[in-house]
Amino acid sequence: MYNEKLVVAFIGCGNFAKRFVPLMQAHPHVKKVYVCDLIREKAEAYAEKFGVEIIDTYEEVLASKEINAIANFTERHLHGDIVIRALKAGKHVYSAVPMAPTVEECQEIVRLVKETGLTYLMGETCYYYPCAMYCREAYKAGKFGDFTYGASQYYHHIDTISYGKRPGEGGMPPLLYPTHSTGMILSAVGSYATKVVCFGYEDKTGDGRFEKGCNYWDNVYSNQYVLMKLANGGTARVTEARTFGVAKPSSYISALYGTKGGYEFSNAQHIMIEKDQELPNKERAFVTDVSDYVNPTAMVEHKQEPDFMTRVANGEWQVHDYAKVQAEEGKRLPASFEGLPNAHMASHQFLIDDFCKAAYTGKMPALNAWVAARYTIPGLVAIESCKQGGVPLDVPDCGDAPEN
Repeated sequence: MYNEKLVVAFIGCGNFAKRFVPLMQAHPHVKKVYVCDLIREKAEAYAEKFGVEIIDTYEEVLASKEINAIANFTERHLHGDIVIRALKAGKHVYSAVPMAPTVEECQEIVRLVKETGLTYLMGETCYYYPCAMYCREAYKAGKFGDFTYGASQYYHHIDTISYGKRPGEGGMPPLLYPTHSTGMILSAVGSYATKVVCFGYEDKTGDGRFEKGCNYWDNVYSNQYVLMKLANGGTARVTEARTFGVAKPSSYISALYGTKGGYEFSNAQHIMIEKDQELPNKERAFVTDVSDYVNPTAMVEHKQEPDFMTRVANGEWQVHDYAKVQAEEGKRLPASFEGLPNAHMASHQFLIDDFCKAAYTGKMPALNAWVAARYTIPGLVAIESCKQGGVPLDVPDCGDAPEN
């Protein structure tokens, strides 16, 4: 099962997957890449662009003795079925987010990974966002003390999301796709949600998306806001918004607080506020501007220009360029990745390297099935809370990942 080079089939040949094919092809643990899509023309376009072979159906992928891994880039609400079938067929799985659209499917994926010993990795880009990496680093260093409260969000207008205009899918409940927000804040404080309460904004545009009878879920909420009680005693607020927040960055931690310090972010400024330990009985604090450490290096180079804030708000410099906080992590990437595409705050290369190394060596990846469940399930439970007018609901937990 392990110490074998990977033969990977990409399932779904849309706009997102094409950013990952060259990385998978270039990784030293990968032998070959195939592509598969229900729309033949899409698969043919990939075959021509990347020089890969086509497999006509997913059933053929599952039956193949040569293919030992899949990269799932299908529609979000199909992930559970696609992943479960792959694991049952003995394939390692890299999957785009979210883990699955139901709690039961998330639990089944965890069960299958535990039973088979196969590698599963959920490709949560925001785990490697500079703000999340900085908050993990600062929290581990004790700068926050005990975690008390934090807030994270994914502001992405529905008109700018790929599924936004697809019939039936455009009105998907925002918290079915929660992991960009949950992945940042939960990873930062190393905890998980035990209870949620959620409210939503009922869309009033009448555009045929967030309306009953117009989407697969009869969902009317275009924005959802959830408070999560965490196992470590703190509280987190997560916002998933689809009809506001056109400005960038779309995903970020806006605040993280503890008994000793706090982190705050707005547009391009990241600050750390810490209690002065030399004066424990006084309300004194010192502030450190960590913007140059957390912002992408290309952004830092332009910070003195008059239109800097406007360019930041419009998403410039937030795709390929590393931030200083990511530099140490970047040292472990294979040399074969140099010059290849990267995106989503330079997270793609980290994710593909994580998967390939885990699937080759058998080492548990950071974004394993147990972690993926903890990032996904709170959102699914919160959807039910929202439907019930904000009733507090318990969040089932799959436990910690087994140690390597």
